[in-house]
Amino acid sequence: MSKLNYIHPKAKIDSNVTIDNFVTVEENVEIGEGTWIGPNVTLFSGTKIGKNCKVFPGAVIGAIPQDLKFDGEESIVEIGDNVTVREFCTLNRGTKANYKTQIKDNCLLMAYVHIAHDCVIGKNCILANGVNLAGHIEIGDYAIISALSAAHQFVKIGTHSMITGGSLIRKDVPPFVKAAREPLSYAGVNSIGLRRRGFSADRINNIMEIYRLLYVKGHAISKAIQLIEAEIPESEDRALILNFVNKAERGLMRGYQ
Repeated sequence: MSKLNYIHPKAKIDSNVTIDNFVTVEENVEIGEGTWIGPNVTLFSGTKIGKNCKVFPGAVIGAIPQDLKFDGEESIVEIGDNVTVREFCTLNRGTKANYKTQIKDNCLLMAYVHIAHDCVIGKNCILANGVNLAGHIEIGDYAIISALSAAHQFVKIGTHSMITGGSLIRKDVPPFVKAAREPLSYAGVNSIGLRRRGFSADRINNIMEIYRLLYVKGHAISKAIQLIEAEIPESEDRALILNFVNKAERGLMRGYQ
């Protein structure tokens, strides 16, 4: 470790972590084995970083929330294993709502991503350049949010979904779909992404049938749910979609126009 850094003596840093010049590591920071911390990175107290991560220059992790209700409570930002945090990302720690902001394993956060307090980002997610997330957002595994998109607080984004660049995400985006246009709307099932992740043709077709009833046929949501339960065989995917729809507190994004 360089003498040009400030490393708090009580920080818990694995012996094979690499820390470049001009890095600040405060107390109550943990860094797992094999992780690289690039130049000019700031890790505030409450930052927990897993194994084999890469944090690029200018990133600021663990700063206090940009929330006027924050009252100095102890909280953390927890980053899993094999996560890449590119240049100038800002990841804030949680508030007393959850006491934690979490980015799970194998995520890629491209340059200038902002993740606010109490967000939960699932495994294998990609947030492209300039994505901005307000507080309390939940994102499922394998979701992809394209560049310069912004999400309203408390929004939920389902697993295996893909959102086009420059989107304003005001409503919940259910699993397995593509989302585009303004206002953000259903643009089909993310079939290419699902095939890449090993979904069979039959499984993808069943998901498509669910979304035809939910979004394409013009039914009210309550009617679509009744038809899905009556016409689509039970499956893990059907249960996941219906559970998401029934718990969409901010409401679902628009259907096909």
